[in-house]
Amino acid sequence: MTSSPASITVRNLTADEWQQYRQTRLRSLVDSPNAFGSTFAAEKDRSDEAWATRLLLATSSGKDHPLVAEIPDVSNEFAGLLWVKEDATDTSIVHIFQMWVAPEYRGQGVATELLRAAILWARSRCAKLVQLGVTCGDSAAMRLYLREGFRAIGTPEPLRPDSALLA
Repeated sequence: MTSSPASITVRNLTADEWQQYRQTRLRSLVDSPNAFGSTFAAEKDRSDEAWATRLLLATSSGKDHPLVAEIPDVSNEFAGLLWVKEDATDTSIVHIFQMWVAPEYRGQGVATELLRAAILWARSRCAKLVQLGVTCGDSAAMRLYLREGFRAIGTPEPLRPDSALLA
């Protein structure tokens, strides 16, 4: 059985939160290196300007929807992160990236709340399909996605170039 914190707040990241976003993103890559298409090594040396620009462009594009989860009165760090984005060529498709929950908040419903907020945003955009990639195997992430109605499509591909892991 999972326990739930008193309240989970899911909200949009703002452009001025790029430092917190960077910290959370890098923490996610260190904590869960086999969950992402990118790596800590690939992202750790990005300039402050690159991080700030990434978030500024996303928050002003209308096509990106970076989300964070917070547990009010518990921590001033983000409990989780998820990035949802409209497909570049087909607006009826939305992609989910960067889903991560801090280890101290796992099993408390944070991932479910983030995922449901992303799906609500996709519905508000009249998306017909929400896609994501997940490393193959019996994992908490895979179980969450299946429980929330996702299903596998296509043939698994390497998580990253030269990776034995499939997603």
